[in-house]
Amino acid sequence: MQDHHLNDPVWKQAIAGSQMLLVAFGALVLMPLITGLDPNVALFTAGIGTLIFHIVTGGQIPIFLASSFAFIAPIIAAKGRFGLEETLGGLMAAGILYIVLSGAVRLRGTGFITRLLPPVVIGPVIMVIGLGLAPVAVHMASGRTGDGSEQLVPYDTAIWIAMISLTVTVIMAVWSSGIFRLIPIMFGIIVGYILSAIAGIVDLSPISEAPWFALPNFVTPEFSWGAILFMIPVAIAPAIEHIGDILAIGTVTRKNYLVKPGLHRTLLGDGLATSAASALGGPPNTTYSEVTGAVVLTKNFNPKVMIWAACIAIVLAFVGKFGAALQTIPAPVMGGILCLLFGSIAVVGLNTLIRHQVDLSKPRNLVIVAVTLVFGIGDLAIGNMEGIALCAVVAIALNLILPGSGEAWGKKIHEHDTL
Repeated sequence: MQDHHLNDPVWKQAIAGSQMLLVAFGALVLMPLITGLDPNVALFTAGIGTLIFHIVTGGQIPIFLASSFAFIAPIIAAKGRFGLEETLGGLMAAGILYIVLSGAVRLRGTGFITRLLPPVVIGPVIMVIGLGLAPVAVHMASGRTGDGSEQLVPYDTAIWIAMISLTVTVIMAVWSSGIFRLIPIMFGIIVGYILSAIAGIVDLSPISEAPWFALPNFVTPEFSWGAILFMIPVAIAPAIEHIGDILAIGTVTRKNYLVKPGLHRTLLGDGLATSAASALGGPPNTTYSEVTGAVVLTKNFNPKVMIWAACIAIVLAFVGKFGAALQTIPAPVMGGILCLLFGSIAVVGLNTLIRHQVDLSKPRNLVIVAVTLVFGIGDLAIGNMEGIALCAVVAIALNLILPGSGEAWGKKIHEHDTL
């Protein structure tokens, strides 16, 4: 497919890049705000991570990397147990797992990933990521902190603001057209912020106190086996998500990126980006589906646009007032929007089962999905593993142990879209 944007002048590429960043922006900054990480560091590491990815893959794929939602619950849990520095060490190890996976793909091909991670494993694990976070969204929408420990805003005020923010986001996602359809989170945040200001629950003093230019608040990781063993199994789910996103963008541009530059390269790029982000105190990176949506809409398949988006993110990271402004967004505004965002992650998992026509009346499939959902959503802990990490390992193990592995694939096993 010929892309007429490849020869665009630099200023046009820069504008297209800032548009891509705007699309990714809502989710990019929400993730650090929920987990208590610095949004300026998240902007910086999203930019650096995207650049690393493009260097590793030879700048062939129009993709943007930023904060991964799959790690929200594990980061909150690990921070409480191990502290921020050791949590970052665990996240760095998760990035290294991608790098190991990429080596395995290079040596063995993609076949073993297909055997290890059929839709009957992928689907429920992704559903757990979304549904397991439901309490965080509800706590914040009700005016509490993400863990529900403290009431920040009176419930009556909070629930109104949250529901209106959610409604605006839904309206923009469903009824608006063009680029506006891709930035519903931005509209939800803006309307919610204005309502919060009217209700008097926005504290603007951090913005006036913050300097215009400031170094992001980088944090150096520390390493402990506890945090590493806690975090590594969590990385399985975003690795699955990564493969799905690479397939999706390939469908859009009509190129097979699993062959060129190859899945081993894209996994390596994602792994290095995640490790680099954690080394600086930022959230782990993942490929952004919202940006893929923007690529579809604008028909701009030029990977240079993503490099511009990355550079703009890095520059914004040094604007102190910008980060301070982001941190004044009240919890109910984010909570309302997260009701939709976390739910939509669960739907992606559900859609994986539906798209591959996985037969859930078969006992082995029923067992895998049922046990995975309860272990994950119920946040069961065995030893060092809990929640998402535990259910991902259990789903893979059950799929390997239970007889009749052909049933894991549903009716579409012979078709091209194996993942």
